[in-house]
Amino acid sequence: MFRNKLVNTMIIILLIITLLGVVALITMNVFYADNSTDTESIDEIIKHTVDIEEITTNLKSGGYLRVQFKVQTDSKKARTELEKREFQVRSIVIHEISNKKSSDFGDDKGIENLEKEIQTKLNEVMQDGLVVQVYTTSFLLQN
Repeated sequence: MFRNKLVNTMIIILLIITLLGVVALITMNVFYADNSTDTESIDEIIKHTVDIEEITTNLKSGGYLRVQFKVQTDSKKARTELEKREFQVRSIVIHEISNKKSSDFGDDKGIENLEKEIQTKLNEVMQDGLVVQVYTTSFLLQN
């Protein structure tokens, strides 16, 4: 190729190193790629979800709120723990709602904020897992 033997040797060594690097990258992608999907199927979500019976409690501003939730956990173990802690769940929900005014639920953000506050409080008491999401399944506000 070139008249200088040293240049030929250097080019061949660089090509071999490049080829080994490409093979190593492809091998890493094939064997160590994360093939799991981040989204769970609806069946998995239902397996880890607990229904919280309807709760009726007074609001800070007068009136009352009747609400029902589904709480999604991250594992079967967490679901079992949450079922055992139902009395604590009800207490947390009652405390959170009783500190709210009816004006706090004037838009969708009010319900969203309540769900996030309940999720945070539940995660504080959970030991065997986490609450992933709180879903409001029934909501009746009476002023």
